[in-house]
Amino acid sequence: MALNDIRNERIKKLDAFEKSGVDPYPAEVGAHRPIGEIIKKFSVLARGKKKITVAGRVMARREHGGSMFCDLKDESGKIQLFFKEDVLDKDEYKTFSETADVGDFVEVEGKAFKTKRGEPTIEITAWRMLAKSLLPLPDKWHGLQDVEERFRRRYLDLIMNDEVRNRFSLRSAMIASIRSFLEKENFQEVETPMLQPIAGGALARPFVTHHNALDADLYLRIAPELYLKRLLIGGFEKIYEIGRNFRNEGIDTTHNPEFTMLELYAAYWDEQDLMKFVEKMFAALCKATEKKYEITYQDAVIKCKAPFQRISFRNLLKKYALVVDYDSETRESLRLKAQRFGLEISAHEGKGKIADEIYKKICRPHVQEPTFVTEHPVDISPLAKKKEGVKDTVRRFQLVVGGLEIMNGFAELNDPREQRTRFEEQAGMRGAGENEAHPFDEDFVEAMEYGMPPAAGLGIGIDRLVMLLTDAKNIREVVLFPTLRSR
Repeated sequence: MALNDIRNERIKKLDAFEKSGVDPYPAEVGAHRPIGEIIKKFSVLARGKKKITVAGRVMARREHGGSMFCDLKDESGKIQLFFKEDVLDKDEYKTFSETADVGDFVEVEGKAFKTKRGEPTIEITAWRMLAKSLLPLPDKWHGLQDVEERFRRRYLDLIMNDEVRNRFSLRSAMIASIRSFLEKENFQEVETPMLQPIAGGALARPFVTHHNALDADLYLRIAPELYLKRLLIGGFEKIYEIGRNFRNEGIDTTHNPEFTMLELYAAYWDEQDLMKFVEKMFAALCKATEKKYEITYQDAVIKCKAPFQRISFRNLLKKYALVVDYDSETRESLRLKAQRFGLEISAHEGKGKIADEIYKKICRPHVQEPTFVTEHPVDISPLAKKKEGVKDTVRRFQLVVGGLEIMNGFAELNDPREQRTRFEEQAGMRGAGENEAHPFDEDFVEAMEYGMPPAAGLGIGIDRLVMLLTDAKNIREVVLFPTLRSR
């Protein structure tokens, strides 16, 4: 039957409800118990023979003459219902048989028993329509085969696929675990602006919007970093924020234009303190979500226990990209190497940016066990403190697991004079066509001149962390409503 014909048939059933004076969309629902709780206590409930009430969505129905079996599902679980013509009022049975469809929400009352096959079942003595569905659910085996359609109609994906819903439940539990861990470590949660006059805190292209009342352009934030550092200047010492960032960039398996980040900062820490903290937090998170200190990602078993491996950015380039001596390379020699690796390099991209592109394509996929990649070039790290005695290098690290960059952190630059110089260099790069270079933020430099304590900070990609912990290949699998092209 065509979809529109099914819809028309269900509207006729709605009309029948309304003519009989029954509201098919009542506001009030009676007291009922979660299905999961009933399943857990089923033996006790069956012995007690007391009537129980449940509510949920009808997921299947199987008629057998004067009786019918249905599957009812709520967020906590699924249970079988048994409708029998000589137990349920005959007219009520007929009404259910003729008007209730798979996809409807119903409230039922009955007694618990087990079938001959031992399946927990409720024998129904009363029922009520809670919400009549007009469109049919996809067929469990043949519906929603188009992956992109699953993302467009996520609500159907969640209804039909328990694995998908479980993934997002784990995501919520993971964020709750992070908050709990940080609270125990005396970090304070704060909120900073998502609309910013200058899009700073990272190297990325922003989305721009216009505020009519102020007649001013504003940017959706690419990172909360510079506002969190203002709070360090203001006297907060251990702070974090979990929220959305927005970057006007391409979409691929690990990038979505809007994404969730955790950023945290600790005064009087350096990057070594931060790496020890990350090891502790990552292990605790694996234990809280996986119940063990290891995860399986893309068929590989990954140990989460500290200490994590460490390798410098330069040594990683040397090991996998045959960039033997990064410091002796010129921009042109790196560009030629990148070209041989199939990378397209624009005229405005500097040496560090080219090296980073080679690293991301050639080196990072080889890093499977939790590893800190350290000591990045200064020209792609304008907010990080320089490393003493190492040319053009900053005290920065990235945590890479399963080939994914999970977090990025560094000892924070707190010398306002050097920060001004770095911003000026970035401004020069912007003038040469590098759209992702950091804009000059005079207000932030002024804030730094009042004194910013030594500090370390990091950003963690929540979406990628969920990918890792749920063995998802695409970031769109862990974002409830990912950005998609219009139909």
